[in-house]
Amino acid sequence: MGIDTARLLTYAYCREDTPMSQPDPEIVYSVFCREVTVQGATVEVSIVRMEDGTDWSLEVVNANGTSTCWQDTFSSDIEANAEFERTLKEEGIQAFLDGYGNVVQFPRPKK
Repeated sequence: MGIDTARLLTYAYCREDTPMSQPDPEIVYSVFCREVTVQGATVEVSIVRMEDGTDWSLEVVNANGTSTCWQDTFSSDIEANAEFERTLKEEGIQAFLDGYGNVVQFPRPKK
């Protein structure tokens, strides 16, 4: 009778002392998360961090579900919100809308 290595590997990754058994950290939502409507266009502003982290992420989603995410993170939710406000003031709400030229289309799977 041989050793079932698949069972051994599964067991090794499911033991309590392994990283895979640790619960995922919770997401912390900033008080600056909100919907913003300008000139009839509404976007959802999400400023979040992981509960065990310190860096905040900024994402803006338009009514079509198109997401604009900042590649860089922010040291505070205040800083992330200021970046959203700056972008809105300098580029306008159209910066977050489809057709503005900042949308990268991902290839769709062939049917």
